[in-house]
Amino acid sequence: MAAGIAAIARAGLRDHHPFPRFGAANAVTSLRALLVAGVAGLIGEPHTPDVAWAAVFLGSAATVLDGADGWLARRTAMISRFGARFDLEVDALLIQLLAILAWRHGKAGAWVLFSGLLRYLFVAAGWAFEWMRGPLSPTVRGKVTCIVQIAGLLIALSPIVASPRSDAVAAAALIALAGSFALDVNRLWRQYA
Repeated sequence: MAAGIAAIARAGLRDHHPFPRFGAANAVTSLRALLVAGVAGLIGEPHTPDVAWAAVFLGSAATVLDGADGWLARRTAMISRFGARFDLEVDALLIQLLAILAWRHGKAGAWVLFSGLLRYLFVAAGWAFEWMRGPLSPTVRGKVTCIVQIAGLLIALSPIVASPRSDAVAAAALIALAGSFALDVNRLWRQYA
């Protein structure tokens, strides 16, 4: 998983990173990607509280570091489309993996997989509709919703939260995420359709 993330990141680096060095912010995002790869490694493990706690720990660490990469990019004046996209895709992958684990650990129904699939459905819609490929500037709402989604999945996955509470937390986070995506689709429609 980590090698795959590195290969994809390296491919985008040439065209969308205008700086001569990789930079501290991208190094932090790479560390986050390694933590996310650790979460991926837990998918095939037995559904035990220890495995769930490991996923919660790794996912929490990746989320806490999420604030550091953007701050470092601004602080070092190395903001790039590559860095923003790298960060976004690591977040999306973490959400997908946590959703899979929440489902596999019986913390939510299969519907929770839409938490991660929404990003990939959004990208696929861009292949089908040209107006969906328009530039979309980041919003505070989008950033907060991402954190809410990840936190909701981490709480749902936590061994101290049982069903039906875990279902309710995961569902509330998914509703917030779906609403955020709907607002972004509406913005794109109004600007580019």
